[in-house]
Amino acid sequence: MKITKFVASAFIVLATSAASFAQNVDEIIAKHIEAMGGADKWKTVKSMQMNNKFSVQGMDIESKTTIVAGKSLRTEVSVMGQDIITAVDGETGWMQRPAMMGGTGEPEDMPGALIKETLKQTNLGGSLLSFKEKGATIELVGKEKLDGADVYHLKMTEKNGEVTNLFLSASTYYTLKSAGKRNVQGQDIDAEVNFSNFKQIEGLTFPFTMETPSPMGGTMTIETESIKLNPTIDESIFKKPGKK
Repeated sequence: MKITKFVASAFIVLATSAASFAQNVDEIIAKHIEAMGGADKWKTVKSMQMNNKFSVQGMDIESKTTIVAGKSLRTEVSVMGQDIITAVDGETGWMQRPAMMGGTGEPEDMPGALIKETLKQTNLGGSLLSFKEKGATIELVGKEKLDGADVYHLKMTEKNGEVTNLFLSASTYYTLKSAGKRNVQGQDIDAEVNFSNFKQIEGLTFPFTMETPSPMGGTMTIETESIKLNPTIDESIFKKPGKK
């Protein structure tokens, strides 16, 4: 009888702890969304344009990204007088690269895995804002240190099994780091981004500095120069053009 009571008590404790843990996850995500400006305000953003700059091996590079929320994205990168264009429109995507950068100079279809990965960037407000609608689940791994600061480590598992580890500041609830493995053209790569220099635009919070491992080695720092919310966009720019 004592053993039965002990087992029953143990189950109650475990169930209570699990419920409390789940509640903590919901509270953390709710505070994150509030810190980013709130779900209702993000829903009013239907389009966005962003200008960035960064350096790779001494080359100054500028980029312009145009987004229609949840649907389309186009990025234009200017390198040494040459333009690289990538665009997704729903489930289709294309890219245009000069011959000196491994392309043909003509529009080419984008690999399916890269389309899906690029399309994530159209989720304005970040992945935590709409993870439930997209069939993802999130668990709290624990509270850790990141560069000396307290962070909440969240593990997000998407419907297709893809895992992203998110590290949220325990004081501001901003996302300070995102990390996971991605399959690009048959190769598994580490996709890691560190976020900082947070600023507000019309009441919404954006990281103006992003650091990510560079394909050339070392770290690449991307600085945002300007952000425009709800600009008028000609959606034909996302369509794949014909060959010249």
